[in-house]
Amino acid sequence: MKSGAVLPLPRAGLAEDVAHARARPAPLRWIGNALLLLVALQIVVFFVTNARFEWHVVFQYLFAATVLKGLGMTIVLTVVAMLIGAVIGTACALLLMGDWKPGRWAACAYLWAFRGTPLMIQLIFWYNLAYLVPTISIGIPFAAPLVQWESNELITPLLAALLGLGLAEGAYMTEIVRAGLLSVDARQHDAARAIGMTPARSFLRIVLPQAMRFIIPPTGNQVISMAKATALVSVISMNDLLHAVQMIYNRTYQIVPLLMVAVIWYLALITVLYALQGRLERRYSRGQRHARAADARP
Repeated sequence: MKSGAVLPLPRAGLAEDVAHARARPAPLRWIGNALLLLVALQIVVFFVTNARFEWHVVFQYLFAATVLKGLGMTIVLTVVAMLIGAVIGTACALLLMGDWKPGRWAACAYLWAFRGTPLMIQLIFWYNLAYLVPTISIGIPFAAPLVQWESNELITPLLAALLGLGLAEGAYMTEIVRAGLLSVDARQHDAARAIGMTPARSFLRIVLPQAMRFIIPPTGNQVISMAKATALVSVISMNDLLHAVQMIYNRTYQIVPLLMVAVIWYLALITVLYALQGRLERRYSRGQRHARAADARP
């Protein structure tokens, strides 16, 4: 094409032709849809017609007091462990980004230990801490302790579960918080110092709100993973949802129906968490879109 040539304008009726154009038939897509429908129907028929699920037993225990109490404990463990993990993760992220070398080394050692050890081993370790430390005391070194406890009395299944879940989660939250803080432009820190803000106020008012846009989505995934990971505390006799149904089927020998009770409640809990995560992500992404629109204005 010669330089300076003028391209012909499209026909006036081209837009109408495109609007009324018919999509090409896609036989492979129809076949795929039919296969998916058949598989879905087969799964539904399997669950409905298989008498071994004993659905009458499922509905009998679905709202049992023991099961609901275990569900409540699962929710408590999820919330408290995530709070512990968020606090530890924020502190370790700041240490990793700081100039204090011993702090960075300590944070790296913490990440190495708790990310490299299976969660179940950590739970069992904390539950049996009394074997290594029979008594836990607070006092001045080389002097009589001011306060002292028996480890067997102090380390209850609840405390062992919170220590295991919270400390393990803190190792993962460290990387999430660190990535979120690094996403904030360094000039934001300089601008905050220029107007006389203290480092703490600059972090809380300037840096953290912007970093939350990048912290919220992976944190939501961690909350969902934590809700499912709480099932591991049943190995230390913590009365969570799984342990509650285990106690029932150990007595009635109705294993599959009681496991289905746990499945239903876990799916309900995860569905609620998915909805909350989506709502938070939309809220923070809306603020990000507004900021981009403001930057795009001349």
